[in-house]
Amino acid sequence: MRSKPYFYILALTVTVFGCKQESKQVIKQEQPETKITVVQELVSPASASSSLPHLMSNKDVTLLSWVETAGDTLNTMFYAELVDGNWQKPQAILRGSDWFVNWADYPMISENNGSLWSHVLKKSTVGTYSYDIKMNVKPKGATEWKTDLSLHTDGTPTEHGFVSIQPYNNNFFVNWLDGRNTEENEAGERGAMTLRAGVVSTTGEMLQEYELDTSTCDCCQTTSAITDNGPIVVYRDRSEDEIRDISIVRLIDGNWTIPKVLHEDNWQIKGCPVNGPKVAALGNEVVVAWFTGAENKQKVQIVFSSDGGEQFQEPVVVAKGNVMGRVDVLWMDEDAAVVSWMESVDKKAVFNAMIVSKNGKVSNKQVITEMDGSRKSGFPQMEIVEETLYFAWTEESKSASKIRTAKMSVDAFSFN
Repeated sequence: MRSKPYFYILALTVTVFGCKQESKQVIKQEQPETKITVVQELVSPASASSSLPHLMSNKDVTLLSWVETAGDTLNTMFYAELVDGNWQKPQAILRGSDWFVNWADYPMISENNGSLWSHVLKKSTVGTYSYDIKMNVKPKGATEWKTDLSLHTDGTPTEHGFVSIQPYNNNFFVNWLDGRNTEENEAGERGAMTLRAGVVSTTGEMLQEYELDTSTCDCCQTTSAITDNGPIVVYRDRSEDEIRDISIVRLIDGNWTIPKVLHEDNWQIKGCPVNGPKVAALGNEVVVAWFTGAENKQKVQIVFSSDGGEQFQEPVVVAKGNVMGRVDVLWMDEDAAVVSWMESVDKKAVFNAMIVSKNGKVSNKQVITEMDGSRKSGFPQMEIVEETLYFAWTEESKSASKIRTAKMSVDAFSFN
């Protein structure tokens, strides 16, 4: 059954006075219910067989990218711009039949002063998890995309993905998980997944490249932000004892800090949970949301920093119980952030959002939509434009998947 966004109802009772010759009588009359739409669905720019949405907003530009599949192998990456609250005509970036298409490792788009950057994952061998990150750029003023540019040059038939991208000065800051050390050597040994980053020009040239962590979780999404002090990257780390908590690295005065755990959940898990964190920055105000299953207790937490991520407050528990994670987080203003997540209710997945203030106060929870609980529903997206939140997610049905979009005013939230 096609799921629909939730609507909230205002019951309106009108009192009507009737007059009679003998006496006056007050008559109550029930009027039809008037529906106030909290979550308003938008006309999606995506067609059928679409999935893997990614939302981004930079200054006055908001973009949505996604992938559409024709047949079994032909994929096309599209994007559309949001103008005056409506999605414009979709535009194709590129097509390919040799992509690695994965529910959790989705292509992305970014914009910086009129220049566009995007990426896809392209198979490097017939191996299941050997694929490369390929960039596509469209500098300001260009009429065509320049496609199939290599982000990394190690040439190993290993996994490269889980990208995060941010506009950075006049360039782009990109980070990713890099499996170059996981290739089996002559002794039959394999190294760990690494975290790498670089500054890429608007024409696709790698200007600087860094190795940020030599051992990370293999397939959790990474996330990044630009503070007043410089770029920061937040990700799920991996210790020798298989503790997979959330860590941060920061570029300070031209040097990267050593990885530091945000909060010691002490989640010991042998396999990757495929559930990465999200970070947002407003000047040097930083907020991070993440999922943990430590001690077999699933929960979503959010934590704040006022010094660019050097120190963090104690986390606020946003949700616990039948929580699926798949979080997103945005600054609403300098005092509060909006966090979204998924949880399981009656065999369905519910996409929720809530405001959390820096002093730990939380708003009511708003339900954005019900979704399919499988992996195919992917990772819902959220962006804020002025006082409006925009959402994108994948709806699964028996016939095909389809990107849906909606919006909601931040005024829909209230504090008790």
